[in-house]
Amino acid sequence: MNLKKPIVLLAMLILSASISIAQELPSQEEIMDQMVLTNKHLMEKWPDPGVNVITNRERSSNLWTRAVYYEGLMALYGLKKDKAYYDYAVKWGESHNWDLRNGTQTRHADNHCAGQTYIQLYQIDPKPERIEHIQASIDAMLETYKINDWDWIDALQMAMPVFAQLTSLTGDAKYSERMYEMYMDTKVTQGLFNEEDDLWWRDKDFLPPYEEPNGNDCNWSRGNGWVVAAMVRTLEFLPQDDPHRFEYVQMLQRMLKSVLTVQRTDGFWNVSLHDPTHFEGKETSGTALFLYGMAWGVNNGLLEKEVYMPAITKAWNAISTEAIHDNGFLGYLQGTGKEPKDGQPVTYTSKPDFEDYGLGCFLLAGTEMYKLVGKE
Repeated sequence: MNLKKPIVLLAMLILSASISIAQELPSQEEIMDQMVLTNKHLMEKWPDPGVNVITNRERSSNLWTRAVYYEGLMALYGLKKDKAYYDYAVKWGESHNWDLRNGTQTRHADNHCAGQTYIQLYQIDPKPERIEHIQASIDAMLETYKINDWDWIDALQMAMPVFAQLTSLTGDAKYSERMYEMYMDTKVTQGLFNEEDDLWWRDKDFLPPYEEPNGNDCNWSRGNGWVVAAMVRTLEFLPQDDPHRFEYVQMLQRMLKSVLTVQRTDGFWNVSLHDPTHFEGKETSGTALFLYGMAWGVNNGLLEKEVYMPAITKAWNAISTEAIHDNGFLGYLQGTGKEPKDGQPVTYTSKPDFEDYGLGCFLLAGTEMYKLVGKE
């Protein structure tokens, strides 16, 4: 057998793919323009970031959906030091007295999500009140032996980065050690990670024998996207010498290798990863979260560029050319929920119950794309 021929062919394919990618990648200016546009749409819709959010009922604006948006806004501010962005985030924190939804006594991950931005704003201007409540809430959790709070996978993105941030901020590994214990409880004790598929079940309601219509497991796109984001943000904030970093790196790599195989040809991911016909169609939030993880992984040398760049390019172009309206509104965004059927129908013009978290996901993806294109 002639071994040289396949090797030469493979090299040609990689070269061809590289040329194609280089032609298809947007410019940094284009990426920034779309982030600015979509962010402007939300800031103009909510000029007062402290006002309560009213959908099916009234909620304070430090809820998780808005907190995820501020994750994205702070990432954008990291690239574009627009004082309006900083002031908007500070006004949000001040309007809630830097407290958490349902108060400092809360153990709920959704309520802790706001703390990610509070801590980042504290690092910019270390006013004690900015971290007083989030640190007190986490400290109260550490005074107990309870570690099974995170019984749904969205919780990992909402809360894990806070524990990592507090370790970096204080130098005390008690936060990162408790985070690891809680993460492993979710993964192993509660059994929400599927070792066979390298994907997660959203919560115990979706463990086998639960099936999608085609007989496969229910691997919800955005739910798995939240875990991808959790790994990225935890690794970003966690000290480099943390003894559990490899677990999070390996989880990110395993998951992204798995979702790479089920990307749609148009660049999006379906709401159901292993049943493409179950509420089939484009979906922005899960796609943005997978894009965020892949772009961050390539930027940080954890993913092979030649393997992931085609998927990254397709995903960015799909969102940027098909989902963004001229006024900055994001289409194809699934509303809140926990499975493929929730928040349907998902279309270009459909309006989700909350639009803020989708923008947060897009801004996180966009900032990593901006960095990636800059390296090109």
